[in-house]
Amino acid sequence: MKEHEKINWVEKLEKFPDWRNIYHLVVLPMYKEPLEIVRESLMSLKNNDYPKDRMIIVLACEERAGAHSKKVAEIMTKEFKNEFFKFLVTFHPQDLPGEIAGKGSNESFATEQAKKIIDSLSIPYENIIFSSFDVDTFVFKKYFSCLTYHYLESEKRTRKSFQPIPLFINNIWQAPSISRIFSFSSTFWHTMNQERPEKLITFSSHSMSFKALVDVGFKLKNIVPDDSRIFWQCFLQYDGDYEVVPIFYPISMDANVTKSFWRTLVNIYKQQRRWAYGVSDIAYFLFGFIKNKKIPFSRKISLARELIEGHWSWATASIIIFLSGWLPIYLGGELFSQSLISYNLPIITRNILTFSMVGLVASVYFSILLLPPKPPHYGRFKYFILVLQWFLLPLTLIFFSALPALDAQTRLMLGKYMGFWPTEKVRK
Repeated sequence: MKEHEKINWVEKLEKFPDWRNIYHLVVLPMYKEPLEIVRESLMSLKNNDYPKDRMIIVLACEERAGAHSKKVAEIMTKEFKNEFFKFLVTFHPQDLPGEIAGKGSNESFATEQAKKIIDSLSIPYENIIFSSFDVDTFVFKKYFSCLTYHYLESEKRTRKSFQPIPLFINNIWQAPSISRIFSFSSTFWHTMNQERPEKLITFSSHSMSFKALVDVGFKLKNIVPDDSRIFWQCFLQYDGDYEVVPIFYPISMDANVTKSFWRTLVNIYKQQRRWAYGVSDIAYFLFGFIKNKKIPFSRKISLARELIEGHWSWATASIIIFLSGWLPIYLGGELFSQSLISYNLPIITRNILTFSMVGLVASVYFSILLLPPKPPHYGRFKYFILVLQWFLLPLTLIFFSALPALDAQTRLMLGKYMGFWPTEKVRK
């Protein structure tokens, strides 16, 4: 990632004679986010090194957000309407039949409106790269030139999504310890996934060919896990001939922060539960696999096993590790207590946890490397807190990762379907 940040991607693009024909369509779904967050995201787009006359920006507002959304839209239009090739503001109507209020339905509506402009300009769909960004996404300076290079270099470019590395660090210094742990843990997990492109699925902010989006239709209007569902829709649409290309280049988003500590904890739980509700993709793609006989069976098994095992581990692994050392002894009674396995079990568990300290130390090291510049009003003691916070990891993995995942899976199992919960964005 550090090496990719140093590369002059615009210079590398010169190997493609027609690279200036590539347009970027960026959709930023907005609900009730503060003005400063929206402005910072749009400023990062403005300060990008890709030609602005090849960028179409859509600020996708929600009608149900009321006067706040309209006010932010008016201010942003005045500031940025002349900074890009096209700057469009849309208002997603509320209570449309067959929709779940949320990012997916808002984004689908906004993209349909943008398509009308694209059609009027007769821009070929394959010459447009669509990017779905959360409204708090800060785009690093070379992202779009890096993305364009990967797009043009790829074979079957319209059959691919492109996944940057998400860093949840915009407000990391203001976040409480538990929120920082989750922010860095999510970053590390998705960074590791970049090394397994054959099993990579789109998450959060990502990019893809606009042609692929048009081919599958705008079918995210009643979906909660919209970021991953679009991958499965394309995968089934193209009979398995679709994949995600990792881009070793970062974008950054906010850590989960609210005005109070306890409310932040509640929001962390709700955010993890919403992410874990991606388990609903399993039923979707398994049913699709049964219907689509053209997808290779080995590919079906590989992806199904990966996603099922991932959600299973998410909900159970930390609880099993916590209970495995002492619960069998407690439940096994006197006879089990006299066995050899009873003697060895705590020792084995201790060794596993001791070995896992290597990962904990590595997490501390990499989290410090990824930190943005420290605000002047924070002293050096803050770094000490950043190290100590990682000892909260076992607690947070059980109560703010496994339990929300179990919650989401149980709701799905019982037919208590979840709507889309928008993460509250606050900058202190």
